[in-house]
Amino acid sequence: MQSQEDALLGRIAVHYKLISQEQLTSAAQRQASDPKPLSSLLQELKFISADQAKWLAQAQAQYLAKQGGGAAAPASSAPVAAPAAAKPSAPAAAPAPVAAAAPAGPAVQVTRAGPAVKLPTLNQILTKAVEAKASDVHIHGGAPLQMRVNGQLKELKTGVLDAGAVESILKDALDPEQRKLLDENWDFDVALALPGVGRFRASFYKQQRGWDGVFRTIPPEPPTLESLGLPASLSKLTDYHQGLVLVTGPAGCGKSSTLAALVSLLNATRTDHIITVEDPIEYVHTPQSCVVNQRQANKHTLSFANALRAALREDPDIIAIGELRDLETIQLAISAAETGHLVMGTLHTNNAVRTINRILDVFPPKQQSQIRAMVSESLRAIVSQRLVLTADGTRRIPVLEILYVKPSVSNLIREEKTFQIRSVMQTAKNDGMCLLDDSLFDLVKSGQVTKAEARRHAEDPKRFA
Repeated sequence: MQSQEDALLGRIAVHYKLISQEQLTSAAQRQASDPKPLSSLLQELKFISADQAKWLAQAQAQYLAKQGGGAAAPASSAPVAAPAAAKPSAPAAAPAPVAAAAPAGPAVQVTRAGPAVKLPTLNQILTKAVEAKASDVHIHGGAPLQMRVNGQLKELKTGVLDAGAVESILKDALDPEQRKLLDENWDFDVALALPGVGRFRASFYKQQRGWDGVFRTIPPEPPTLESLGLPASLSKLTDYHQGLVLVTGPAGCGKSSTLAALVSLLNATRTDHIITVEDPIEYVHTPQSCVVNQRQANKHTLSFANALRAALREDPDIIAIGELRDLETIQLAISAAETGHLVMGTLHTNNAVRTINRILDVFPPKQQSQIRAMVSESLRAIVSQRLVLTADGTRRIPVLEILYVKPSVSNLIREEKTFQIRSVMQTAKNDGMCLLDDSLFDLVKSGQVTKAEARRHAEDPKRFA
């Protein structure tokens, strides 16, 4: 059982944000099987430094002297709940000398950074990210601030961030309902609009040092094909009035931006009803010649599948799906494409052939024949993309693999010969098709990309030896 002295020490450490309540609970659980003083365990777990342990001992002794030896807990404007092992009574007030001497925050063991530092405001961090043209911002409790620029994660000279301050500013960015969901589920995705700064796709989650947030910057206006460096020929994807068009690639390759550019082009050039289903909503599409309704999973609808089922009764012409992530969503997307809608979506696959195989493989064996027929009839095009660093290292540009589903490709899908599709793509360049490695080769030949960078992304790296 935890001693009264350890209970007081733990309450002081939490009160002055040297550790979190979760870290205190973890140490108390460890103490049940390893009966060492709490201060020693907190140091072993790297929750506090030796200097902070010394400060805690002095603060505890000072507090006990003022209270006449009673192990009461320090008071605060927002009292911290006591751990289950100890429930001391609350004192009248914390001693002034202790408050003045409190360290800045928890020192987390990170060998490549210095002592914990206070964090700038979220607005200041994200403003700096926008100015630096960073695609992502990483705010991790107990680690330095980092930003991803041109695909490279760069550590800023901030030192180790105060875990308590990180938790505070991250949760302050959420409304009460969102904070409740985060506390219940321990991770949460949301789109944040910060006035005067910009729009961000944010992911909050919990890890062993505390709470973290990763922010993806989203431009205020949907992009165009030209602004993304994509060929104007991709505009032909918006000429379809029925069928399935997929944008694929690994995480962080710009799939969502390409899909947004296509939706924006449809919005400007057609007079249709567009429904998007996203999680969360990233680019906001202001209706132009189209009616555009954007729905967010878990906010405006229970799930992607629920939204797609409902969409079929909402008279859409075009359905854009943020991610085809499970069997039910894929099945509903194919059904919608078969019943006269243009369906666009993204998928985490590396090339056109793997995309087709991935769609087919999610279905059980007894449905394979039927689903092959459905995919061969409904699939219109697949654009698989990467973002590669230019030779001068100043930016990233897209490199594409493009498949248009012609009758010959449809036959190969039906006949379970998808491995032959690459051969069709090699011989159909006049139809606008291309393989990823051919696109990389053209960029290397023109001097825009180095061979080393091409090898990193190529399907056949030996070609660039």
